[in-house]
Amino acid sequence: MTVNLQNVDETIRLFEDAAAALLSDPKRAGSIVRLPREGHLIISGDLHDHLIHLDKIRGLANLESNPNRHVLLQELIHGPNLTHGCDLSYRMLGKVAQEILAFPGQVHVILGNHELAQRTRSGVSKGGGNNVELFNDGLGMIFGTEWTRVAEAIDRFIDALPLAVITESGLFCSHSLPAVNVMAHFDTGILDRTPSEADQCGPSGSAYLMVWGRKFTAEHLQTLAEEWDVSMFCVGHAWVEMGVESNLPGLVAINSDHERGSIISWDLAQDPSVDELLNRARYLQTIGSPMV
Repeated sequence: MTVNLQNVDETIRLFEDAAAALLSDPKRAGSIVRLPREGHLIISGDLHDHLIHLDKIRGLANLESNPNRHVLLQELIHGPNLTHGCDLSYRMLGKVAQEILAFPGQVHVILGNHELAQRTRSGVSKGGGNNVELFNDGLGMIFGTEWTRVAEAIDRFIDALPLAVITESGLFCSHSLPAVNVMAHFDTGILDRTPSEADQCGPSGSAYLMVWGRKFTAEHLQTLAEEWDVSMFCVGHAWVEMGVESNLPGLVAINSDHERGSIISWDLAQDPSVDELLNRARYLQTIGSPMV
């Protein structure tokens, strides 16, 4: 069923139903979705309202015909393109919420720092102004005086996003990781629970630290891998000029919102390695758009 994303009640119901679906996924425990060692996973990086690349990912996934295929998405909102000075990236969030309901347990959106900033109304910018204010202005332009009701439903949807997707083979996918210099303030047990309001707020909330980290070391990553019983990490949250890269052992970064934006097409039965993840990367520009 297609939702009218300009209708207040339909939009609110969509985000509330999608939040409930995320939380009721039997593969979900705390803030983790655990995927079995079978099937297929398409991993994307930051998308930031890049609707063309989202459609290409949808077409490649072809979830209608592939019940054992999963899609991992992140950083959906706060794009560079404005309409009358407003950010309408809530629509991309709405498109993905519809996919979550259409394909239960196959579409996984991990929490990013921009979604968390929107949830906590904390200022964040990609260089074109305060993204949170621009997003709220967009809701106001579409929904008028009812915009706050829609914003609250989006908040509940964001609250339902997991922090990580972990495969049985040991691949840990998250938006980022806590930086090496904040580990004294970070609770690795955050993955075992739904983040509280205190967890979401900076500068010491563990969910906040999880999605904002940028400085890593090989030793620090090894410590986290041992703590969480995984073998390697795949993260977003960075500008990756060539789409995917690895600058540290056990870590691959992926980016999907520019001309070299990429995805990784991963066989869940395979043990992860940096070389294999890089080999499975594809430029989104080389993938045909689906028929819509």
